[in-house]
Amino acid sequence: MYDFAIVGGGIVGLSTAKALYERYPNAKVLLVEKEAELAAHQTGHNSGVIHSGIYYKPGSYKARFARQGSKSMTEFCKQYDIEHDICGKVIVATKDEELPLLDNLYKRGLENQLDVTKISKEELKEIEPHVNGKAAIKVAAAGIVNYKQVTEKFAEIVQEKGADIRLNTKVENIHESNDGITIETNKGSFKARFLINCAGLHSDRVTKLAGYKTDVKIIPFRGEYYKLIPEKRHLVKNLIYPVPNPKFPFLGVHFTRMIGGEVDAGPNAVLSFKREGYKLSDFNLKDFAEVMGYPGFWKLASKFMGEGLEEMARSVSKAKFVASLQELIPEIQSEDLVPGPAGVRAQAVKTDGGFVDDFHMINGENSIHVCNAPSPAATASIEIGKEIVSQIAEQHHLTSAISS
Repeated sequence: MYDFAIVGGGIVGLSTAKALYERYPNAKVLLVEKEAELAAHQTGHNSGVIHSGIYYKPGSYKARFARQGSKSMTEFCKQYDIEHDICGKVIVATKDEELPLLDNLYKRGLENQLDVTKISKEELKEIEPHVNGKAAIKVAAAGIVNYKQVTEKFAEIVQEKGADIRLNTKVENIHESNDGITIETNKGSFKARFLINCAGLHSDRVTKLAGYKTDVKIIPFRGEYYKLIPEKRHLVKNLIYPVPNPKFPFLGVHFTRMIGGEVDAGPNAVLSFKREGYKLSDFNLKDFAEVMGYPGFWKLASKFMGEGLEEMARSVSKAKFVASLQELIPEIQSEDLVPGPAGVRAQAVKTDGGFVDDFHMINGENSIHVCNAPSPAATASIEIGKEIVSQIAEQHHLTSAISS
């Protein structure tokens, strides 16, 4: 009998395990992961950016947890000697019509209590000499890290405290009752007093297995990247972002210097025909049918038809992808780019077609379900873990006497 069972071996699941031990040092914790390794999906396909929280609505989980998380993630990396770099980033307006949006973003940064600075075209050139821009915002707190390394360190810490991590263990059913949880998997059944669902791309399905209905469904969006060839990496010093469309939950194609020196360019954002579909050819009938049969998807599609078609065009046409990148760095040419890895974002969409634009958790009788945790969840993972454990203590009245 475990005190806590966590479903999902990504960065949020492991950070939650770490937070559990910080509050309940004697707890018996089980973590199940269906893949053969930890951080196999969203965490392992992450761009590696430590986000500042500038984009998010003041007071929201995303704004608070990204701001706090960038600090706690940096402190964690320093403590455990994990390579990282708080290099800062620039958000660039390349057209006159983007200047009011840039001003709004600057004000939001101030509202979110961030170290942000408006800079001129000349000052931008000093930071990123090859970028074309009318004006920009410099965001000091942004940085880069390898989140898979962070997740592996979380795992090492919790295993030293006694956590039982089971890989290749897929959840098939969940029975929740007054006295706890029974989790049926392909490797047998497990019992726990409390369940924490951090299943990412499958979080809505795990919530349903536990007997809870929600008004959201995970829609998978693939983000495709190119990499700059080594001879052209000098064109990008650190992190370069466009001014995002405030109505669209994706940040637009941008340039990211990675730990190790590589430079990623992208991503676009296209519907994936498989929840773990990292290639254009990936297809899963069940996943595809779920999306096509979901009224919220069609309402969403009609709302963002123009943006969606542009993203799809960038997916199939390298020339269009390059043209988007050239708005930021005109020197970029098609031959400077080679295909890079893709990621899939688990984006919760409501039945009315609206994006769930904040981290979203629901409380069951003896469970918590993290039903929406896309970017900046990796940055915010330590804070999300703390929040989950705080809710367990406050709303479910679990005390420090667990397993003592």
